[in-house]
Amino acid sequence: MRAGALIGVLLGLGLLSIWVSTWERDPSPRRPGPLDGWWERLRDDLTRVGLATVPPMAVPFVCIGAGLLAALAVFALSGATVIALTLGAIGTFVPYTALRSLAHRRRIQMREVWPEVVDHLSSAIRAGLSLPEALVQVGRTGPEALRPPFVDFARDFQASGDFGSSLTRLKARLADPVGDRLVEALRITRDVGGTDLGVLLRTLSAFLREDARTRAELEARQSWTVNASRLALAAPWIVLALMATRPQAAEAYDSPSGLAVIVTGAIVSLVAYRVMLRIARLPQDERVLR
Repeated sequence: MRAGALIGVLLGLGLLSIWVSTWERDPSPRRPGPLDGWWERLRDDLTRVGLATVPPMAVPFVCIGAGLLAALAVFALSGATVIALTLGAIGTFVPYTALRSLAHRRRIQMREVWPEVVDHLSSAIRAGLSLPEALVQVGRTGPEALRPPFVDFARDFQASGDFGSSLTRLKARLADPVGDRLVEALRITRDVGGTDLGVLLRTLSAFLREDARTRAELEARQSWTVNASRLALAAPWIVLALMATRPQAAEAYDSPSGLAVIVTGAIVSLVAYRVMLRIARLPQDERVLR
């Protein structure tokens, strides 16, 4: 009896599975979540600073570890719980801020040398080299800052002989909007042909030089304001860290009223800094051709 019931259940499950598999499904693409853009930017920043092998998930753990170390160090020196937690929370953002700063400097450096890369490609194509040979040539004689990705492209192309997949990996290593546009232009030229690549490269080179010149002038004019705002933001917390070494000050801030003062100052500082960044922010190219 039990064996017959088990066979009946298995048969029913099998028929149900066959019936469900006959329905056509329209797979809809997954909608990007609110954090997807942040993860992509974090991955690009790691790639720009030469940490492409580090997963983005490791950055939050490093930030949490830095915050805990800062809190423990302050608590060991002052014994004040409120000050230790406050400075530990600030220390949590230090690794992420340092990463963003290094990535921004790298992006500025790449922005200045991209016109030279485009000129190298244009000269190589006019000399009769093929597109893969022109890209390999950039890895040999191009700007020092951008040679490593093109050297890796040469190794990929030599190993696989697949120009399309090598271009895709080159685009991932560059992690730059200009690199995305350049790679896709070369891919289209390779796939469908065309005689306008030289004109396109010359136009792109002129545009990049003009954009770099304009951005450098604007950033030079606003740099002193931004740096002064950052100093004004950091100064109170540096003073708080120094005051934490005095037992009387640490005891005064390690109280409900001291907590209220610290929280109010943190909120005001954060809002003012975000407003300053919003006002001073220049439009940036986004990677839309990933």
